[in-house]
Amino acid sequence: MEERQPLWDATQTRILDAADALIERRGVHGVTIAELARRADLSRPTIYRNWSDADDVVRAALLRRVDGILSTFSADARTRTALVDDVLRFTTLFRSDPVYGRLLADEPEAFTRYTLQRVGSSQRMILRWLARAISSAQGDGSVRPGEPQEIAVMLLLIAQSAVLSHGTVADLISEAAWERELRAALDGLLRP
Repeated sequence: MEERQPLWDATQTRILDAADALIERRGVHGVTIAELARRADLSRPTIYRNWSDADDVVRAALLRRVDGILSTFSADARTRTALVDDVLRFTTLFRSDPVYGRLLADEPEAFTRYTLQRVGSSQRMILRWLARAISSAQGDGSVRPGEPQEIAVMLLLIAQSAVLSHGTVADLISEAAWERELRAALDGLLRP
């Protein structure tokens, strides 16, 4: 389906597993090179041979999680309806992911720093997935004409905003209504 990220070797996987555990337990502020080394049972130099600092490890851990979520989609959507369904399924998986869920619930500023302040590897991976699906759905006429990459950027912005703001508006809108309205916004953006 997707051009895959390079597989992480066994040492990198141990480090990323340690980062996941630290983020889940303490948040991103608990991720230090010393803690990663202790939890992964590796030396600090070993971690520095793979990443320049703890921030790089966090970014790699988050990228790996997005890659894992995207790997659950067996094929790109070929219609507008399937594409909207996939984006909604992605948001559900993303929000229920223990690492991203922790960031969204307890450290929205960290979530913003790692996912919204710049377009990083995770967003680029998502954008490639969306652009391919948009292009496919344009082929059947169910998605409006336009540059797939540009439409994908706006689709990502809408979904990211909805996910980030979900907790803020949870008292104002039910889960079912939130999903219904997000579906309508995504569908409206894509409709010919």
